Amino acid sequence: MSKMRLDKLLSMNGVSRSQAIVIVRGGAVTVNGETILNSATIIETEGADIRLNGKRLRTDEHLHVMIHKPSGYLTATEDKETPVVADLLPELFRKRGVGPVGRLDKDVTGLVFMTTDGQLAHRLISPKWEQDKLYRARVEGKVEESAVQRFAEGIPLKDFTCKPAKMSILERGEEESVCEVIVQEGKFHQVKRMFASVGHPVTELKRLMVAGIWLDESLEPGQWRELTEEEVNHLYKAAGMKE
Repeated sequence: MSKMRLDKLLSMNGVSRSQAIVIVRGGAVTVNGETILNSATIIETEGADIRLNGKRLRTDEHLHVMIHKPSGYLTATEDKETPVVADLLPELFRKRGVGPVGRLDKDVTGLVFMTTDGQLAHRLISPKWEQDKLYRARVEGKVEESAVQRFAEGIPLKDFTCKPAKMSILERGEEESVCEVIVQEGKFHQVKRMFASVGHPVTELKRLMVAGIWLDESLEPGQWRELTEEEVNHLYKAAGMKE
């Protein structure tokens, strides 16, 4: 989006439309050094230097963020009783309507994308687009190669049969094992149910990768960062929204 009304641009930066009228009339907004006095002015945003009280404003149409989700948080934008991942972001991002891409269970940790682009979010979670999601699971008991084969064949659950999934064993002990599994679906408790069905209940689950983008290892639980331009382009290509 290269052109936009000034009041809309200001609203994307946390200023209400009514506030924008007063602020702009007061001469607080400049575009490429020129003071703009009408909040309805159409602005060419691409490459423009747009400032409010000397501070440069964001002109990007959408926000895209990765969060290292901690345990105990809901993958949601709001909840009256439980902390949500949106609480971890700045107020401006929440005002922009950033929302989670898919869901992780409350006790599951790891990579969550947040975006203001609803179409991108839909395509990244739609089975039609077959996006890989990699999880690392700590499970009870000693996982044998027979379980790897069962994952590869597609595990039948009570309400549906899982698509074939690639599972690998990282650590194998008598009391517990650590495995990684790549799935393209994201149904309710799916990974937990898959391991339970082969006799290895999950004790800890973390998502590390979605659609080829990995969780930034430098992010501690509860921390976040915006996606790089390269990562954003990769996701749009994976979703079939960019060549």
